Amino acid sequence: MTDLASNDRWFSRLNTLLLILAGIIVITPTAWMVLSSFKQSFEVTAYPPTLFFSPTLDNYRSLSDTTPFPQYALNSMIVTVGSTSLGLLLGAPAAFVASWTRITWPAVVTLVARMAPGTLFLLPWYLMFRQFDMIGSYWALILTHAVITMPIVIWVLLPFFDNIPRSVYEAAQVDGCSPFRIFYRIALPLVSSGLAVSAILAFVFSWNYFLFSLVLSNSDTKTLIAASFNFIGEGSTNWGGLMAAATLIALPPLILATIVQRWLISGLTLGAVKG
Repeated sequence: MTDLASNDRWFSRLNTLLLILAGIIVITPTAWMVLSSFKQSFEVTAYPPTLFFSPTLDNYRSLSDTTPFPQYALNSMIVTVGSTSLGLLLGAPAAFVASWTRITWPAVVTLVARMAPGTLFLLPWYLMFRQFDMIGSYWALILTHAVITMPIVIWVLLPFFDNIPRSVYEAAQVDGCSPFRIFYRIALPLVSSGLAVSAILAFVFSWNYFLFSLVLSNSDTKTLIAASFNFIGEGSTNWGGLMAAATLIALPPLILATIVQRWLISGLTLGAVKG
């Protein structure tokens, strides 16, 4: 008994140590980015690094003075919310049908498409959107980002739909419910936590995606993540402005995840257990 208690204490200490180490690895780059956003550009790249410095807000002021940063933020929000909504609109019924019929190969196809490099789709999309004069439009970005959001929604929701007992569907069919009504009135309310998880993950992935926004947008629809590329020049890089932009870009997903943290954790846990 004593040996068992001693082993438990060692495992507990090791687990705590690993959690602390993982926290340091995750938090250190983020903390460094935030601190660097309050430094002058030459201080960001100074060696050895400057831990003590005089904070300045010049980098944040330059964002609004030298770039239409609020417009970029609005563009990012429009594209991200639009692609997340489209992903939910298409992905939730697809996940329900895949679970209902036990035919998952179409879902696998969407996953393979998600795993493929974005450059594989970029040239065909560019040529297609140019034919329809859609280059630089919000719809071009929303439709392309749906390739990112829809597979996430499908594969997050699949285990949630699978966890619903078949007897619930059968009882609804006996009462005369159509498949659409079963999906809308019964299945969706039962997977509400999964919807929240998939929406959050789709939002984060779409918000942070760079390639499609860089090529398919113009000066009126450029997103934050693509606009941050402007701080990198041929001969020099505005590191202070880049760090300030990166800090502000990271805020919306971070705030969203913090607000819904309880639902996010419980949803991921429920979705990982198949009854």
